[in-house]
Amino acid sequence: MKYLTFLYLCFGWVCLFSSCAPSLSDVKREPSQAFQNHTTTLQGRVFEKEAKKHPGKSGFSLIPYGQDAFEKRMRMVALAEKSLDIQYYIWKSDTTGTAFAYEILRAADRGVKVRILLDDLGLKGRDEAIAALDAHPNIEIRIFNPFTSRKLRGVNFLLDFERLNHRMHNKVIVADNAVAIIGGRNIGNHYFSVSKKGNFRDLDIICAGPVVREISGVHDYFWNGKWAVPVKPLVGHVYSKKDLQKRRKKMELAIQKNPVPYELDLNRKDMIAELLKERSRMVWAKGSYVWNDPAELKLSREKQKHTIIRRFESKVRSVKHSVLVENPYFVPKDRWVSVCKDMTNRGVRVRVLTNSMRSNDVLASHAGYARYRKDLIRAGVELYELRPDAKEGKRKSKFSFSGSENAGLHAKAMLFDGESIFVGSFNLDPRSSVINTEGGLYVESRALARDLKDYMDADVQPRNSYRVTLDQKGKLVWTTEVGGKKKVYHTDPQSSVWDDILVGIMQILPIEDQL
Repeated sequence: MKYLTFLYLCFGWVCLFSSCAPSLSDVKREPSQAFQNHTTTLQGRVFEKEAKKHPGKSGFSLIPYGQDAFEKRMRMVALAEKSLDIQYYIWKSDTTGTAFAYEILRAADRGVKVRILLDDLGLKGRDEAIAALDAHPNIEIRIFNPFTSRKLRGVNFLLDFERLNHRMHNKVIVADNAVAIIGGRNIGNHYFSVSKKGNFRDLDIICAGPVVREISGVHDYFWNGKWAVPVKPLVGHVYSKKDLQKRRKKMELAIQKNPVPYELDLNRKDMIAELLKERSRMVWAKGSYVWNDPAELKLSREKQKHTIIRRFESKVRSVKHSVLVENPYFVPKDRWVSVCKDMTNRGVRVRVLTNSMRSNDVLASHAGYARYRKDLIRAGVELYELRPDAKEGKRKSKFSFSGSENAGLHAKAMLFDGESIFVGSFNLDPRSSVINTEGGLYVESRALARDLKDYMDADVQPRNSYRVTLDQKGKLVWTTEVGGKKKVYHTDPQSSVWDDILVGIMQILPIEDQL
């Protein structure tokens, strides 16, 4: 009888969703394309002048520090004249998220056309705020693969798991089709060195030149696809200019109450000077935007041929000397342990930095990774884990990288033979490989490779990480330095008994393919 009751309840839920939820396939979408005349804008002219000196190449510069990453985004928006194309997995409504949104609103006020594509996973309870911004005549917001039930999202997820399990993990902003930032950072305090509880060690690339038009073309593909749904039909209410004005006032009050804790210089003259400095820092090289197509991710894993993970596997099999990896959620599975072993057997150096148990904000990911540590080390991999008290390094901000409690690795970077690099949103785990959409920049440049190596080498210093090895009995050992003195751990450093129990339970559960 209980079993029948459960079936009736499930049937009732299905009927509820089928009768009340909007049909995503029937939602009207007005197609649009990226702004094309980038050289008619200030940012376009600034970078085009240099691009002409390097035909066929694009300009690239790493953004290692959180404060710089936020300031560059704000300047891009403040200087935008024609268009802003924005695509993010997470956009928090905290201090930096609100300040960023408000600057975009100001850009729209002066006539800039704004297209924002957001993943729906982190938008629970924020429909009203998003729809109010969408009421601006120059702002259009679409939601990637949305929940059809805006309130019973958990039930919706269970009943429509095959569709809703695919998320958009990309992080992109393009201004005037002239300059773009791609990388690991979402929008929120702990990506920009503002959180008091802890901040991520993360990495972006700012780019200009032909690769920006390539990025914009991919944004158009996502934007005009059936998986990108306008917010209006989802919320079931027509929001007006009055709603927009209320939202504007709320944002202004929030910014006054909780301002960004470092000074933002948005004076036009100063911003132009910074733009010219940015251009002078760029390395001009051949590069391309690599990404996971949401259409291909609907295929079985065996039929997926053009995903980022396939390109990586092809690349590492051709590497001759070294592969350096920095990745926060590293779940290699047996396949990548085997790939690593093949590389080390032919003399290729393989070094990996990922999160330690205490620096990882996703314990399930650590559980998936931890089972492969011994195999990786036996395969010849130099294995490091970030310490929770790691420091960001020299920077102009007075705010510490680790905040008051905890630091975490969030950068996703790879360095091949000291000659080419990848920086983007891609985690080396099953979810990024075959479930979620991702994006990043692959660049062939020894100069940029040297910059990335300096960044990565700092992370594996004993003051910032643990070197993980095996002792003579085949047990794991973590070695680091504290106060300039060597310190050795024989269990996961700073972990609790409860953490160990949870990791053990998670390793029993059949969830590895979803990590």
